[in-house]
Amino acid sequence: MAKPEPLGVWLDDLLVAELTARRPWQLHCAYTESALERWDGLSPVLSCSLPLQSRSMDASVFLDGLLPEGRHRQALSSELKVAVNNLYELLRRFGRDVAGALVIAAEEPAPRTPEVVPYTQQSLEQEVLNLPERPLAIHDDSELSIAGLQDKLLLVRMQDGRWGRPAHGYPSTHILKVDDPRRPGLVEAEAECLRLAARAGLTSVEVEIDKIAEQSCLLVSRFDRRWAADGSVGRIHQEDLCQALARDPNAARGRGRYEDAGGPSLLEAAGLLDRYASKPQEQLDQLLAAVTFTLLIGNADAHGKNVALLHPTADAVELAPLYDTVPTVLWPRLRTRAAMSIGGRWELDSITAEDLVREAVSWRHDPVRALRVVTDTAERLHVAAAELRADSTVRRHVTGRAERLLARGS
Repeated sequence: MAKPEPLGVWLDDLLVAELTARRPWQLHCAYTESALERWDGLSPVLSCSLPLQSRSMDASVFLDGLLPEGRHRQALSSELKVAVNNLYELLRRFGRDVAGALVIAAEEPAPRTPEVVPYTQQSLEQEVLNLPERPLAIHDDSELSIAGLQDKLLLVRMQDGRWGRPAHGYPSTHILKVDDPRRPGLVEAEAECLRLAARAGLTSVEVEIDKIAEQSCLLVSRFDRRWAADGSVGRIHQEDLCQALARDPNAARGRGRYEDAGGPSLLEAAGLLDRYASKPQEQLDQLLAAVTFTLLIGNADAHGKNVALLHPTADAVELAPLYDTVPTVLWPRLRTRAAMSIGGRWELDSITAEDLVREAVSWRHDPVRALRVVTDTAERLHVAAAELRADSTVRRHVTGRAERLLARGS
């Protein structure tokens, strides 16, 4: 059998690495001479888990994190008639539009012309209806992938306001999620929490709820995309914490994304920011504010796949905007135990301001500064929640949790 040809990895149109398949499920990454000459050694060009160096590194966990999971992965592998763990073939076919700024392909991206195929109202409705049977709405010209288990559709917001689908590797700009029929109202609650996060300065994600094919759909802008003055779409590199720490989220029977099953911890996230951020103290403030927000909305699913790092430059990282903000404690069958411990505590309803400060101090953060961040975040959320509609469950929920946290921390 012929040895598979290497896959190229492009970042901002520069070939920065090549991927070689030791086995279909095991890919090694070697940085190019161009990358080695351009940036300092040990810079997190592709990932904090793949620091810039001359030797080849096993990149399988990082690359696996670019692909969907569960039946979504099965759908992609069925399309190619390959095994679900065949990283090489899956990335060769679907690696041109992934999370972040990387373009993965067997040849330089130029030979194909990326384009947007406009949807009509009817064709978009049909796409949404078909998601359970055709996850990610893959077409013959689709070269896209995104992590996660939930039904999603990758879209492009066109200049005239219409929706289109990305073809031949065109960068998608928005993600559509369909409401979960087992937990009606989930996407509406997530949308309200994203609006709260925006008012608290914790996300830049724009959100809207639309009824498509009689289903409630959440549409969110991608924080790893940027718009140029001419209307073109650019990519911003990012990775989730599992990728950054080379933790397999599928370990421990799929629980490897949670700290108590070996997944990332807040201390490790803080360590990456302390090491690689250009302004570490500001980034630790932002991380603590995000943790406080997560506690106040009651989100027990803020695990290593739902916390991400942006790479604004090839040698630095910063905390990504919040993007997966589900108040899980509002649904009895969802988790109430924190995905990452906070000050050594796990049950969200029992965690106090003192626990949040204790957690930050473990990062070598100043306790006075930490308490100020916790208090300011809780106060901003209390004000922002009051601006939600009067009958909002999220409004009552967040207001009460913020008041309790502030009372205990005073």
